[in-house]
Amino acid sequence: MEFAERVPRRRLGVHGPEVPLLALGSWNTWDRMDRDDAAELVRLAVDRGANMFDVAHYNFGPHAENAVTDVLFGQAVRDAGLAREDYLLCGKLWLWEYPRSSFAEQIEVSLDRIGTDRADMVVVGDFMERPDLHAVVRDVSELVRAGRFASWGVNNWSACDVLFACRFAAAEGLVPPSFAQLKYNLARRSVPEGALFGKLYAEEGLALQASDVLEGGILAGKLAPERKIGADPGGIRDRIRAAFPEVKRIAGEFGVPPAQFAVAYTLAHPAVANVLVGVSRAEQLEDGLAALGLAARHGAELRAAAAGLWLDKGVVDPAASWGTDAPSAQGRDAVPCG
Repeated sequence: MEFAERVPRRRLGVHGPEVPLLALGSWNTWDRMDRDDAAELVRLAVDRGANMFDVAHYNFGPHAENAVTDVLFGQAVRDAGLAREDYLLCGKLWLWEYPRSSFAEQIEVSLDRIGTDRADMVVVGDFMERPDLHAVVRDVSELVRAGRFASWGVNNWSACDVLFACRFAAAEGLVPPSFAQLKYNLARRSVPEGALFGKLYAEEGLALQASDVLEGGILAGKLAPERKIGADPGGIRDRIRAAFPEVKRIAGEFGVPPAQFAVAYTLAHPAVANVLVGVSRAEQLEDGLAALGLAARHGAELRAAAAGLWLDKGVVDPAASWGTDAPSAQGRDAVPCG
């Protein structure tokens, strides 16, 4: 297996920091490892340059499950002997119970559970009913100014809502979102590769942060994951399972495992600043690192070969929020979109 020497870095949007192209997610990850293995994995990721970790307090809305994966991540960092400056922390703020649960309260609890006093950036999470986006931008900007984190992005918002946030922040002298964390993989392309987000990448300097790139492990060959995995916009998951033999066939043409092919596909998108992968073993991290070299050498070929695997085409509206029926800002706040 070919390893990347060091993970390259890209800027997380024009208003964001430089981040590694490969980063580690946390949902149902750190709670699937032994304590020593978790510390070893964190140390390995930092040593190889994949030193950004997306970590959240999962106890809101549909994630109200008292997970301790964030607590275990903090423990792993301490066990690995890492200093705070050794890694980048991407936290989350949830909109399901906002504003009853304020962002200030959420970040305080989240950072305390991890055992640190600041994040580097946060993702403002998805919603079922559209909140007051004016208040969202103001409240997030206030926490940036208070030093709790330096930049922010959004999770599964519609492109029109992101554009509204960017334009409102610019008009009010507030901090705009610098990136969008979107479900993005071989099968799910309609939103992140759509024209509306393309406009945000090109005109607003927004970066794309790819999540759910392996569809909970299905695109790596785990067709019936035992753990809880992400939502299924468009109801295409059975089609993704049925398409796995084709994924495996194409990956074989490049001489790589399916997981490497799937990760490399997303890495090759020019707007992608980093890709979040969920790993629980060192060899899974090495697969992700090897995908960096594969994308650098064969990115255009990989994307051409994967053309027939776009399974949410014509099924998911490129203008919609992922997994919600929430109305977008288009037509409600006089923000041109599209």
